[in-house]
Amino acid sequence: MLSVESEGNWKKTLGWLDEVSSGSIYSGLDRYGKMGVDALASATPVDTGSTASAWDYRIIRNRRGATIEWTNSNTPGGTNVAIILQYGHGTGTGGYVAGKDYINPAIRPVFDKIATEVWKKVSG
Repeated sequence: MLSVESEGNWKKTLGWLDEVSSGSIYSGLDRYGKMGVDALASATPVDTGSTASAWDYRIIRNRRGATIEWTNSNTPGGTNVAIILQYGHGTGTGGYVAGKDYINPAIRPVFDKIATEVWKKVSG
């Protein structure tokens, strides 16, 4: 035989479940999307400023949760400049320009803040 006893009420648990089911738990994502755009723009190497000013984000929600996706629309000739700055690229004359990891260090503090906020929400 198995028995379970509980003291108190389910107010916090039911409130959290309501927040999750209504989607309001994701209300802070817009703030983090903007924070990420600012961080990426300020960390992007600047020549003309076109790549730094081309950062944006979108929030994708589905049945499994929500995702923040950061994008960069500076793609002259179909080449995403943010990506070649990050990973490097070959030149037209056979040379190579090494990349610089600027995306990960810029976005890491945003991820850390998201993780902290999520932990606070789920741990009560």
